Amino acid sequence: MTPRALTDASGQALALGGEPRRIVSLIPSITETLFALGLDDAIVGVTAYCVEPRAGVARKIKVGGQKNPKLELIRDLSPDLVIANVEENLKEHVDRLRAWGITVWVTYPRTVAEGIGMVRELGEVTGTRARAEVIVRELEALRDDVRARTARQVPVSVFYPIWRDPYMTINADTYIHDMLALCGARNVFGDRPERYPTISLDEVGAVVHVADFTARPEIPAGRTGRIHLMDGKLFCWYGPRIAEALRTLPPLFTNA
Repeated sequence: MTPRALTDASGQALALGGEPRRIVSLIPSITETLFALGLDDAIVGVTAYCVEPRAGVARKIKVGGQKNPKLELIRDLSPDLVIANVEENLKEHVDRLRAWGITVWVTYPRTVAEGIGMVRELGEVTGTRARAEVIVRELEALRDDVRARTARQVPVSVFYPIWRDPYMTINADTYIHDMLALCGARNVFGDRPERYPTISLDEVGAVVHVADFTARPEIPAGRTGRIHLMDGKLFCWYGPRIAEALRTLPPLFTNA
């Protein structure tokens, strides 16, 4: 087989001469995607935060977390492919693995379109193009349908917290922002210069925990019951999880 020349999100050009047989995934959403691509037998290691699919990941060796992986354990697993992410993993860890001669493919989707494209990309990298195209076609059809519907409505203003004490949120240069926008929401902090700005409750007029709203009856979302405690995977996981997000989230952002 002629090696395929591919370039990942870190700018690293890789030549993959054959399908990887031993894969370590350092990203929970990518782990789920790899299983969806039919790569169960090839996956030899995942992080402690890789929780889906539950039955599948339960059988895999845990190699630590995204920020503190057990690099020597990963090396001992003799992977022919490790999959990482620009934001969720540390460059120094990727560099160490590469210095050991381990192939690392780095991803970095920042929009829903790029999250869908990542499925096709992984299909190319892992030799599962046909299955990847099936998933991509479904996701693209759902995206186009949602986009057409939400284009006809007024966006609903949304505060999306990612942390408490201090409160933090997201700006426009994030995957979560793009998912919100696609589904009919307007991120009230989208114009902040920081990707993950720290904000105060006085600024946002909204808070994370439902109990907090009871002490602030002046907040419209509290009065109208439009406070939603959601599974964060719908907003920030790439891959097949996008389908669930596009079916679940748009109804939350209607003005009806």
